[in-house]
Amino acid sequence: MGIGETLAEGREQAGLTITEVSLRTRVRESVIRGIERDDFAACGGDFYARGHIRTIARVVGVDPEPLVRAFDDAHGGAPQPSSASGAWETDRPLVPFRERRGPNWSAAMAMAFAALVVVGGVQFFGGRGGEHAARQVAERPAQAAASPHRQQPRRAGDPVAAAPRKNVELRLKARRATWVNVRGDKGRTLFSGTLRSGTVREWKAKKKISVLIGNGGGVRLTVNGKDLGTPGQSGNVVHLDFTPSDPEAA
Repeated sequence: MGIGETLAEGREQAGLTITEVSLRTRVRESVIRGIERDDFAACGGDFYARGHIRTIARVVGVDPEPLVRAFDDAHGGAPQPSSASGAWETDRPLVPFRERRGPNWSAAMAMAFAALVVVGGVQFFGGRGGEHAARQVAERPAQAAASPHRQQPRRAGDPVAAAPRKNVELRLKARRATWVNVRGDKGRTLFSGTLRSGTVREWKAKKKISVLIGNGGGVRLTVNGKDLGTPGQSGNVVHLDFTPSDPEAA
């Protein structure tokens, strides 16, 4: 029995119509009909076809793993993501995700440092006074420059160095039922399925997390502890990649 025939039989045994399966999986009815005929051309690529097979199988009560293995055997192994433009209900173009940036702390830190230098200079000259004190203050920067082990005072405009993160962390909260595919290091699948409204999930990887969201307005993202809000409008498919350095500082 082929993949499509197995899914069609499972759907009928579950008492579901193609329309009901489409509403539960957010996969278009025409795509589901094609899959049940073992026609995966409308899926948008092998990567998304595998995701549709998994999602539909779970909804109709069929074990997805044997079907995915059969698909891989017939199509040359597990594929990498391609375009998802034809796989979901919406035909609207993707909305670019504008990354929110944090405040620029460089100028504020530089001003605070300058204020400390002024106060320290006033106290020093008040306690020692005279030409000798001025000579001592002038000599200290030269001594600091000559020593390779002493840190130079940071100048205004220099970037504030932040300790590098060791991992990338993604937190996702579903505002409404949304299909999500999350992949970690080396493309390993961390999650693939539909999140119910109100569900909160978290994932972690060392180098990179890739997330494919079937409804950009249906979720809220937090990356490395920073709330990025919703990544797109309702009905739009969004594909994002995050690393330990995201979101970048301004």
